[in-house]
Amino acid sequence: MTNEQLNSGNPKVDIEYRRKKSAEEMRYQIITFALMIFLTLVAFVAVGYEGFSASFAVPFILVLAFVQVAFQLYYFMHMSHKGHEAPALFLYSGVFVGFITVLAFMTVIWW
Repeated sequence: MTNEQLNSGNPKVDIEYRRKKSAEEMRYQIITFALMIFLTLVAFVAVGYEGFSASFAVPFILVLAFVQVAFQLYYFMHMSHKGHEAPALFLYSGVFVGFITVLAFMTVIWW
């Protein structure tokens, strides 16, 4: 008895399907990792380049950070897979509460 769970009753088909899916997932992770390294280098260049003002560099870096967080969640933490709806709901609820809290404190301090 093996530890493999068979879906179709044909072990050869199930192994090939899993290999194909694993190769596809690994390809996505490598592409995402390369994009994240590229975005990090772009952020370093934006900070180091003296032609950019702070009023441009700070929002630009925040946008790059947001994109990298999305890559982290959806590809490295597998939030794009089925069965991760409940953790995604809690995560997005926490982000919403955090955003509202920061917004409230900013309006209290600024106005």
